[in-house]
Amino acid sequence: MEQPLYSLSLERAILSTIIFEPKNFDSAAALIKPEHFYFAPHQSIYAAAVTLAANQSPIDEEFIRKQLVKESKLNEEALLDVLATAPLSNLLAYIEELAELHIKRELVDLTVEIRRVIYEERLDSIEAVDRVQKRLFEIGVGSGTKLFRDAEEVIRSTLAQIETNKKRGNKLVIGLDTGFYGLNKITAGFNAGDMIVIAARPSMGKTAFMLNLISNVLNSGGGAAVFSLEMPAEQLMLRLLSGKTSIPLQKIKLGNLDDNEWGRMIAACDFFAQSKLFVNDDGFLTLPKLRGKLRQLVLRHPEVKIAAIDYLQLMTGTSGKERHLEVSDISRGIKMLSRELNIPIVALSQLNRALETRRDKRPMLADIRESGAIEQDADIVMFVHREDVYKAQEAREKLKEAGGDKSRKIAPFVERPREDAEIIVEKHRNGETGAVKMIFYKACVRFEDNTLPPSEDGGMHTRLEMPPDVEIPPF
Repeated sequence: MEQPLYSLSLERAILSTIIFEPKNFDSAAALIKPEHFYFAPHQSIYAAAVTLAANQSPIDEEFIRKQLVKESKLNEEALLDVLATAPLSNLLAYIEELAELHIKRELVDLTVEIRRVIYEERLDSIEAVDRVQKRLFEIGVGSGTKLFRDAEEVIRSTLAQIETNKKRGNKLVIGLDTGFYGLNKITAGFNAGDMIVIAARPSMGKTAFMLNLISNVLNSGGGAAVFSLEMPAEQLMLRLLSGKTSIPLQKIKLGNLDDNEWGRMIAACDFFAQSKLFVNDDGFLTLPKLRGKLRQLVLRHPEVKIAAIDYLQLMTGTSGKERHLEVSDISRGIKMLSRELNIPIVALSQLNRALETRRDKRPMLADIRESGAIEQDADIVMFVHREDVYKAQEAREKLKEAGGDKSRKIAPFVERPREDAEIIVEKHRNGETGAVKMIFYKACVRFEDNTLPPSEDGGMHTRLEMPPDVEIPPF
C-alpha cells in the first residue's frame, strides 16, 4: 500500500512552533516556503507569517488571524487545529522531513508533466527531454535544506583539497591538464564547472588549438566531447590525425604517404578509435539540444572530462529574441551547463572585423562578436593570435594595389612552416592573465609550447622535427 506523501500532523506542529515561539521563524524561513506545505490552509497560514515578518509585525495568533481575514483565506477549523498542537523541541529535524515529502510530491508531479509534454504539447523528443531534465535539476537544486556551510566545515574541505593536490605531485596543475606547459603556468589547468572561451578572427587557428587541447586530454586518458557546427566529423579527425602524427594535413587528405607515414597513421587511428572521443557534427545545434545530448553523454560516459563547441555564434536560438539577446541566453546556458555537469566547457567564438582596422591588431575583450554576455559569463577568455596572418594579408593587399606595375618592388612574403603564435589569456576569473608564447606548425595544424618544461633528467624536451623555413613565391 502506498504511503501518503504528506503529514498534516507534521505541518500543524511546525506551524504551531512558529506561532507560539516566533523566534523560530527565521530558521524556518531560510529553509522552507509556503509550497512546502501540502494542505492549502497550512500554506495560507505560513504565507501570512511570511508577510507579517516582512512588515516587521508580530507573528502570533491575533496577527495571523487578522492577516488571513484580510486576504480572505481564514479557515477557522484549520487554524484551531494548529493552535491545539504542541510546539516542537527540534524544529529543524521536522522541517527536513517536510522538505523531503515536498520533493517526493514534486517528482510525482513531474511524471504528470512528462505525459503532458508528450501527448498534449507534442514536443519533439529532444525538447521534451530537455524540459524534463531541467525540471529535475530544479527539483534537485531546491532539495537542500542547508543553505550555509559553517567555517569549520569549509576549512576541512579546503585542507582536504590542498592535500589531494599535494598527493598528485604536480606543483603546476590543480585542474584539468591542458597539455601546454605555458598555459598551465597561468591557468593551473581548467577547473570543473568553468566556461572557457577561445576567440580569434578566421584563419588564426582557434579550431586547431581547441583540437590540440582535446588531443592532450585524450593523451592523459580522459574523455572529450566535441560539437562541430562548422565542419563534419571527418574533417576534424583529419586535423587530429595530422597533429598526432606530425604528417602534413594535405598529404593525409590525398593519401600520399610512404610506408613510415602509413605506420604512424595506423597507430594514430588505433589511438583515437580506442579513446573516449565523441563528436556531434549536427550543424543545427540549439541550447536545448546541447543540454540534452551532453547530459546523456556524461551520464553514460562519466570519463568525459571536457566538452567543446565550435563555435558559439553558429548555435541557433529558439526564443525568437533579437540575435544579441539569443547569444546572451546561449552563453548563460553554456555556463550553467558546465556547472551542472561539473566539467569545463570550451566555447569557440568569432571576433569582430573592426579589430583589423586598428594598427595594433592584438585582440581585446570588446572584440568578441555579438554579445558582451560571453565575456561576462566566461571564467577564462583567451585569444589565438598570429602576427604572420596579418603580415600575409598586408602583402596580398600591396600586390593587388601594385597590379602589373613592375616599377613597384614588392618584397615577397616568406611563409614559414613554423610561425610564432600567442595564446593571450585576457580574462581569468580565478587567477593570472598574460600571454603564452607558442609555435604553430602550419602543415600539421599543431600548436606547441615555445618554452617546454624541464624533463625528468634535468634536460629539455625535444621538439617536433619539421623542415627548415622555405620561401614561398609571392601571392
